[in-house]
Amino acid sequence: MTKEFDLKALMTASLQGDSNAHRSLLTALSGHLRSYYKSRLLRSGRPAEETEDLVQEALIVIHTQRHTYDPEQPLTPWVYAIARYKLIDHLRRTRTTTADVPLDNAEYILASDDNAAAESQLDLAKLFERLPERMRLSLQYVKLDGLSVAEAADRSGMSPSAVKVNIHRGLKILTALIARETKA
Repeated sequence: MTKEFDLKALMTASLQGDSNAHRSLLTALSGHLRSYYKSRLLRSGRPAEETEDLVQEALIVIHTQRHTYDPEQPLTPWVYAIARYKLIDHLRRTRTTTADVPLDNAEYILASDDNAAAESQLDLAKLFERLPERMRLSLQYVKLDGLSVAEAADRSGMSPSAVKVNIHRGLKILTALIARETKA
């Protein structure tokens, strides 16, 4: 298996325009991603045949978004954050729920041992700190906790329309903050 140091060197060369390094990077990452997706799909009771589509989707994002990678940071957490989000999107798209997971495998879906999730949470927490409290609460309740707008309004003491406006404005601010951070 290719180590972090080797993968990072390939990514750095790729960012400097080395097409051979870029090709080698994608080949090496495809093996890592294939293993990652296969184990998680099987644990969730999904067929391993779905692995290749996920690998290709993740490689496309890695290719098209490589300019957002910060060479001062480790590469694998960045890659696995992309992989994790592609998996979540796939499971949502195909309407898999934890109710469909065999009981023996439920612990693997609910507990994750990769650092990418923790690092993503830290990044999200830092961004959320920059939002006004009512906006932050609206986004937290609806987008992260999965509450309905009405439930979020009840919990926060706001009107449903205020929650919707806060979500809309909050997402715009977060998008601008992320765009600014990826350019820096």
